[in-house]
Amino acid sequence: MKFGIDRLLTEPSLRAPLKGKRVALLAHPASVTSDLTHSFDALAALDDIDITAAFGPQHGLRGDKQDNMMESPDFTDPVHGVPVFSLYGEVRRPTGQSMGTFDVILIDMQDLGCRIYTFITTLLYMLEAAAEHGKSVWVLDRPNPAGRPVEGLTLLPGWESFVGAGPIPMRHGLTLGELGQWFIDHYKIDVDYHVVAMEGYQPDAAPGYGWPADRLWINPSPNAPNINMARAYAGTVMLEGTTLSEGRGTTRPLEIFGAPDIDARAVIAEMRRFAPQWLTGCTLREIWFEPTFHKHVHSLCHGVHIHAEGAAYDHQAFRPWRVQALAFKAIRSLYPDYDLWRDFPYEYEFGKLAIDVINGGPGLREWVDRDGSTADELDAVTGPDEEAWVTDRRPYLLY
Repeated sequence: MKFGIDRLLTEPSLRAPLKGKRVALLAHPASVTSDLTHSFDALAALDDIDITAAFGPQHGLRGDKQDNMMESPDFTDPVHGVPVFSLYGEVRRPTGQSMGTFDVILIDMQDLGCRIYTFITTLLYMLEAAAEHGKSVWVLDRPNPAGRPVEGLTLLPGWESFVGAGPIPMRHGLTLGELGQWFIDHYKIDVDYHVVAMEGYQPDAAPGYGWPADRLWINPSPNAPNINMARAYAGTVMLEGTTLSEGRGTTRPLEIFGAPDIDARAVIAEMRRFAPQWLTGCTLREIWFEPTFHKHVHSLCHGVHIHAEGAAYDHQAFRPWRVQALAFKAIRSLYPDYDLWRDFPYEYEFGKLAIDVINGGPGLREWVDRDGSTADELDAVTGPDEEAWVTDRRPYLLY
């Protein structure tokens, strides 16, 4: 199969409309070709494309920024000599000055298929800026490594943020190219939009499902190290709104969780007692770890590793958002007074708990904290959101 970037590079007819245009690239470290050449270098080497600028999303074009709310500066690329504008620095939305450096922008970003992953918000902001300034947007499509399954509550009106670009569930099951068209229709954006679709992509095919088995994984952000993380992320990202470690400062971030003051073995047992039906498709393993930075730095944590891989993995059955919600409920049941929710500004949102910003509303937190709440109750409010999204997204599926 071919990703969008590989098709653009090998099919001159696809890029013919770019001749004579000033072209920009929005990319990050995982924006590589099939032979692992960065898209910036591959496009700059072409005689028929004039690269005049580049843009970097959160964590930077180079992917050097480890944590959230760590900003990247603008700079001039030392190899190609063009300006590189940060969309996670002094601004989140592209400025008029930066929009004046190109006619067409190519967006080549590996996404994780989760509403909270800020690359999709950057896509939306670029679409809106392109409409305002009369620019064209081309998405060079890439796989959704989490595949087509849908899960989680839909973001509520008034809860839009940099980690909540619109009323979509946590795990949306679309590629970046597909989601761009949904944004355009939902927000009625009048922009010249094109998707260079993948060739031969089969999102439901084993063993990789969302990710082709013969394609190497490159971190799109520093703490996205492998496919297991990408599959689990729609659940484990909620850990960023808690006092539990999500494994930053370890070699398996956002696949694990834990803290010095919990009994992980008891947590797993309570998860299995409370809602065993939510644990199908993955394996939970008791672990110990000591973060080298971030939460609980240099403290021994007792934790859980969520394995969405191996012989026990069931792509259709695995529900990461429910697995992580279940872990929170188990901790609340075992330790009723546990200081679970982290109270700090999250992605520049003030006055709201981070867990609520992440979930696009307070529903998940209220379910965890409410005495006597059941798994069926969470299914009852989440299921209709998931079913509605499956129907709403159908016209946008390209594969």
